[in-house]
Amino acid sequence: MKAAQFSRYGGPEVLAVVDLPDPHPGPGQVRIVVRAAGISGTDWKLRAGVLSFGAGLPQTTGSDVAGVVDEVGEGVTDVAVGDRVFGISDDHAGAAELALLTFRAIIPPSLGFVDAAGLPVALETATRALDQLGVASGSTLFINGASGGIGSTAVQLGVARGARVIGAASAANQNYLSLLGAEPVTYGEGMAERVRALAPAGVDVALDVTGNGVLPQLIDLAGGPQNVVTLADFDGAKEHGAHFSNGFVDGNAFHSLAEVGELIEAGRFWLPVDKTFPLAAIAEAHRVSEHGRVRGRLVLLVG
Repeated sequence: MKAAQFSRYGGPEVLAVVDLPDPHPGPGQVRIVVRAAGISGTDWKLRAGVLSFGAGLPQTTGSDVAGVVDEVGEGVTDVAVGDRVFGISDDHAGAAELALLTFRAIIPPSLGFVDAAGLPVALETATRALDQLGVASGSTLFINGASGGIGSTAVQLGVARGARVIGAASAANQNYLSLLGAEPVTYGEGMAERVRALAPAGVDVALDVTGNGVLPQLIDLAGGPQNVVTLADFDGAKEHGAHFSNGFVDGNAFHSLAEVGELIEAGRFWLPVDKTFPLAAIAEAHRVSEHGRVRGRLVLLVG
């Protein structure tokens, strides 16, 4: 099969599409013919050596995938050959023609492969963070970095739970956040004051998606570090006492894959795909992801 990998850490240019042996599913796994694969911030951080999950080199890349089941492992009863599924690629090897999945769900009927491939990581991460914050009906939630893939997901899931959501994004994304159900504010100097203009008593909880050094402001807005979760500022969390959410340590929320279908089919959840790229252009996809300013998700077209 064709698959993307890198043999050294560095910029997008270290990525190459190579021939690798076809994988086969073990117990509990399924193999899919990949039709589309999402690009997440974790992908370029692993490629650059900023993050490490203990894997050696050469290393494959990509977590989010969508495609058609063509082999099932022992004990699999939830899906069958021919089913359209989306999920998380085992071994971070989703940017490939074939992928193995342990965590997966049937793609909702109204969703295509491209849109489905953008969901899994953002959906799991946002759900885990909202669960940790205890977001429920009547909560007021502030999200710093509300227009990217995870932020957009967190906004809509928060609204679906009955929360009031205030979201920070660039000036260009204010109308977009309103469409998702958030009350938008802009980044930059005076952000906390703009939030307080909407919520004079502050907010119940705050989620930091971007890690741009605003944890002290979020802690003040939310009434203490116990009410703040960050997905991107590990050092800041240690310094200020907020919780850094990590799926490897905290446990995952992959149950969200099967649960989101009801919201999608009801028209209450939508995660836009900003750009698509062929597998051969994965380096360019990483370059766009790394530079930020993406609304929604980036997706590779594989099959």
